[in-house]
Amino acid sequence: MLTARSAGRLQAVVAKLPGPSRAVTADVTDPDAISSVMETAAKEFGPVNIVVANAGVYMANKFWLNSPAEIESLISTNVTGVMHTVHAAITAMLPRGVGDIVVTNSVSGYQSIYWEPVYSASKHALRAFVEGVRRQLVGTGVRLGTIAPGVVHTELWSVVDEATIHDQIGKTTGIRPEDVAEAVIFMLTRPRHVTIRDLVVLPSDQAI
Repeated sequence: MLTARSAGRLQAVVAKLPGPSRAVTADVTDPDAISSVMETAAKEFGPVNIVVANAGVYMANKFWLNSPAEIESLISTNVTGVMHTVHAAITAMLPRGVGDIVVTNSVSGYQSIYWEPVYSASKHALRAFVEGVRRQLVGTGVRLGTIAPGVVHTELWSVVDEATIHDQIGKTTGIRPEDVAEAVIFMLTRPRHVTIRDLVVLPSDQAI
């Protein structure tokens, strides 16, 4: 089950997937919409066992050059939207006493990066949120952890040209989305007595 705000792009991804899949357009800032996504997933695919909360927007610049509307939009998606998603996931998983939730954070949540203070603040908030809720979930059978990448060559960094990506991968200054996906799979496939609380994944030569 895939969900995002971009219906056309969701359908394009679904068309490439080998197994049964479904795309549902929803905005993580709307808690009712996210709850509906979880209900639809359960009806079509069975109990919700894994949720990856990956929604996020990016903003850099000097803080005073970011408009209040831009700041509010970022916090609404990066923090409140993730909280809505995790809330709906936990609600679906707790009755069965099993499940895995992975939240996409960033290395920016582990240090204050001066050229992106609002984004960094949102990721620090996620780190505190995930750690607090993880401890509340102890004994429930539901695992919660964070994947925190460094520079990943996606549209977030406006790097989509394959030649440029290949060059920077060769210089070990960036990683691919597939590298992050493999790390998430590692987290999800640990035996039930193991929880990966935080997994920071960086390019080998990212000086940060």
